[in-house]
Amino acid sequence: MAEVDPELHFPNETPTQAILTNNGTVSNSTDSANATVTFVPTPEGSALAYGSLLLMALFPIFFGALRSVSCAKSKNSSDMPETITGRDAARFPLIASCTLFGLYLFFKIFSQEYINLLLSIYFFLFGILALSHTMRGPNPDPAECPFMNQAFPDNFPTKQYQLLFTQSSEESREELINYEFDTKDLLCLCISTVIGVWYILKKHWIANNLFGLAFALNGVELLHLNNVSTGCILLAGLFVYDVFWVFGTNVMVTVAKSFEAPVKLVFPQDLMERGLDGSNFAMLGLGDIVIPGIFIALLLRFDVSLKNNTRTYFYTSFLAYVFGLGLTIFVMHTFKHPQPALLYLVPACIGFPVAVALVKGELTEMFSYESAEEVLPHTPRLSHFPSAVGLSLGRYEESPAKFDAPPVEEPGESSLIGREVEGTWHITGWNKSSCSLRASTLSTDCVSNSRRSTMSQARLRTNICHNR
Repeated sequence: MAEVDPELHFPNETPTQAILTNNGTVSNSTDSANATVTFVPTPEGSALAYGSLLLMALFPIFFGALRSVSCAKSKNSSDMPETITGRDAARFPLIASCTLFGLYLFFKIFSQEYINLLLSIYFFLFGILALSHTMRGPNPDPAECPFMNQAFPDNFPTKQYQLLFTQSSEESREELINYEFDTKDLLCLCISTVIGVWYILKKHWIANNLFGLAFALNGVELLHLNNVSTGCILLAGLFVYDVFWVFGTNVMVTVAKSFEAPVKLVFPQDLMERGLDGSNFAMLGLGDIVIPGIFIALLLRFDVSLKNNTRTYFYTSFLAYVFGLGLTIFVMHTFKHPQPALLYLVPACIGFPVAVALVKGELTEMFSYESAEEVLPHTPRLSHFPSAVGLSLGRYEESPAKFDAPPVEEPGESSLIGREVEGTWHITGWNKSSCSLRASTLSTDCVSNSRRSTMSQARLRTNICHNR
């Protein structure tokens, strides 16, 4: 939740050392009084920088939201979304505050050079993975990834690979990593590695932005709010966090300017004078993109759940983000002071969709919507463990899709009877021999004289025994 800053010198550029002369070249101050002049961007340069930041911020939000709807289709465990609950949202501002202040102390106590070296290595490794995933898409199927379909010819040789790590015990086996990839994935990884090496060696602002856009897009795609109430809690908490650390202290600004990592988007305001070698940057923190972005993505999934072929709430919140960020840039440019972007984004991103819901009479539906039920219909949630006392009862919730399965019966035997009520499968009886009931990724096996239960990510398998 870093602020929008009008004057960031990046990287390792001291503001008082650069003087722009009339012929457009840069020289150093050498007068007897050691007087220095800070570069003053032209109105055209500022407009270009702010407009570019706005467009770059919209890219990961728009495409990340679209990809968040279908990311659960991926078979790779690494592509499964992480759900943010109300408790997570309430704790996040406190955790972010502790992290921010810890970084501030580190930069004050230890050498900034060594800290940034460690951070550069860390973000280099995760940056190439994020950029590779961004290029390849959540689903390697060419029909669902048009970019890769156009980038590679039809006769491009493709081989499939699988990376599988499991942890086994006497009674169960749990998958730790199950990643499937092909030749195109490896090529994307190589391209991302080249960009990563470029970033490590040069710290160029274009490489920084490529990594930053990849982080932001993956964050919007893979971080899912479970409902609108959780989104409001998260945005309200970070609203207070952003305002306090920007206006109340100099911690946010100090860390943002000292932190040499692709956690912000930058654009040179002196691009017209110095070209791609510009060093006077306007910046926008990735938090000001990802946090509103995951809320906008939630509203897109809500639009999809309405099944009316409209994207009213998505486009409303998207335009609200444009309005909020534009207002941030205007105030920052007017007062020449870094601004906490969430101060303007949060009221806009929450207020506009809520107002539309009130007008349409869908406010109750909006706040009662559960994202996990729409995006992950194949993921069962265990709400009650079966018991082995008397007649066992197992209850599992499978949302939102209903399934129909005929009862398993054997002549002359008592049978396992199953029925479904509003997406919940109830097991009400048993047979004397082995039986099996499967629905989507949920399976229940009954085996004589044994009982065990294990869970593995998107697959739940429970073996139950009833002693007779």
